[in-house]
Amino acid sequence: MPSHSQLRDAVIVAAVRTPIGRGRPTGALHHVHPVDLLAHVLREVVDRAGVDPSQIDDVITGAVSQVGEQGANIARRAVLAAGFPETVPATTVDRQCGSGQQAIHFAAQGVASGAYDMVIASGVESMSRVPMWSALTGTDDPFGTGFARRYPEGLVPQGIAAELINARWNLGRTALDEFALASHERAAHTAATGGFDAETAPLPGLAHDEGVRTGSDLDILSRLPAAYHDEAMGRRFPQIRWDVTAANTSQLSDGAAAVLITDGDTARRLGLTPLARLHSFAVTGDDPLYMLTAIIPATARVLRRAGLRIDDIDLFEVNEAFASVVLAWQRETGADPVRVNVHGGAIALGHPLGASGARLMTTLVHALAARGGRYGMQLMCEAGGMANATIVERW
Repeated sequence: MPSHSQLRDAVIVAAVRTPIGRGRPTGALHHVHPVDLLAHVLREVVDRAGVDPSQIDDVITGAVSQVGEQGANIARRAVLAAGFPETVPATTVDRQCGSGQQAIHFAAQGVASGAYDMVIASGVESMSRVPMWSALTGTDDPFGTGFARRYPEGLVPQGIAAELINARWNLGRTALDEFALASHERAAHTAATGGFDAETAPLPGLAHDEGVRTGSDLDILSRLPAAYHDEAMGRRFPQIRWDVTAANTSQLSDGAAAVLITDGDTARRLGLTPLARLHSFAVTGDDPLYMLTAIIPATARVLRRAGLRIDDIDLFEVNEAFASVVLAWQRETGADPVRVNVHGGAIALGHPLGASGARLMTTLVHALAARGGRYGMQLMCEAGGMANATIVERW
């Protein structure tokens, strides 16, 4: 393997996603098994690059609810369902909402080190068929005694964490709803002008993202009730103002995405045109009570590693788990809002948990190519108080 000074460039040569379906029994992708969702993008990403699947050294897939139809290493079953040679291995990883992004980190690090020549990083989640928290029963204790001693009052659900962020940064209901409305407007405009066409691989019954809404306004959003109102939590945290609603929260969704990564020399040898170079990575933790704020220190860490400043970044893809998360991050980092989620985000498009990291990267590299930007940054907040950060550079 190469020494640290001889690390190879890891480049993205193809990136594709499914349209995102609503994660409910009436959603357009509810009838599609998650193995088949993932197999669809695996086939598509090698077809678009024009490479033989036998050249793939590994497939690394993010999935959060690894149980039932998504259990038992879904990545391997999808490789076989896609028709790849039986010699192509696969593994499934879980870093909560950042699982797909972590798959990209692992893949790129393997290519840079020489462990891989060509690898697919991907993600999948069918939240209509495998609901969130399916891996836990009502009697499961996922914490243990050591955790309970350190956090005797316990942590909180993500919706409550979003409320705590809203209160700490004094954001307010209007700001949250304005952000949500802008996400839908940007996504609707991008879809109407064909801005998602290059990154999307349609499925029977769904050619476009299902969750994007038009015709709403702030008056309509202002009348929606709080989504996470809880009297006990209100007594514990009297600063909460109950401003988080279904409208300014990401949608439960079904979808998959895949990114094909190789090194620069292999790309040249095979005549592949890279979309972007994977420049710098970071992963970090933060206060698990606030849970979703680690994207703030992750931003600082990845910029230090890259030797860049926030103003050097042309486009940001920050997962819209909740509007309050992105707004607090913008306030702390000083990132230009005009450069953030220019095609909308998970509030409009949806958040298929394990797939979102690969979906955001797919959107980011295609947006950089379309707009002629140089640097892009992707950020994912994650349950447990973690975050992944990635900087890519257009090739």
